[in-house]
Amino acid sequence: MTTPPRIALIHALKHSIAPIEAAFATAWPEVRLMNLLDDSLSADLACDGALTDAMTERFLALGDYAVATGADAILFTCSAFGPCIEAVAAAHAPMPVLKPNEAMIEQAVTMGKRVGLLSTFPPTLVSMPPEFPASVQIVPRLAEGALAALDRGDRTEHDRLIVEASKDLRDCDVIALAQFSIAATAPLVAEATGRPVVTTPDSAVQKLMKLHAAKT
Repeated sequence: MTTPPRIALIHALKHSIAPIEAAFATAWPEVRLMNLLDDSLSADLACDGALTDAMTERFLALGDYAVATGADAILFTCSAFGPCIEAVAAAHAPMPVLKPNEAMIEQAVTMGKRVGLLSTFPPTLVSMPPEFPASVQIVPRLAEGALAALDRGDRTEHDRLIVEASKDLRDCDVIALAQFSIAATAPLVAEATGRPVVTTPDSAVQKLMKLHAAKT
């Protein structure tokens, strides 16, 4: 009997942990998960206003730690740190090291040419659009105030603000929820907009399962 793979989940927001654990529990319950959380990453990025060499070094250190624990793959769950994650992937190739959004982007571009990108964290709307193919039109939308509501424990207000913001994306072919922390609102967004909705956790788990199956 083969041992299930060990997946390191590296988070910059505590709100990301529950959605990705739920996605694994549904689709791949036998996998072994470990969680690494440094919630100062998002705060420092918001303060600095841009990704720095020092931030990349912090990501490389987190990647090294995860590998040292015996991880078979690494999934980062905060979507504003693409170049830092790419550095970790390069350092540990060919081990799967996934950006949180890459699997969702791959899925979304098969569903239409006009993609609504909904986020509660402003830096994500700067870092993520360039990761989509140039052939796709990205319509970014910030659910202003939603993350602050979640931080103070008001999930109802968080969800309401996301649904309100999503209504501006009703003319898109598909709506991509840019963060793990907002994945649970997918049914509400779909109902409010009448559009198909893709999320980062479910797409990421499916991609990791495929990569593991191809390796075994």
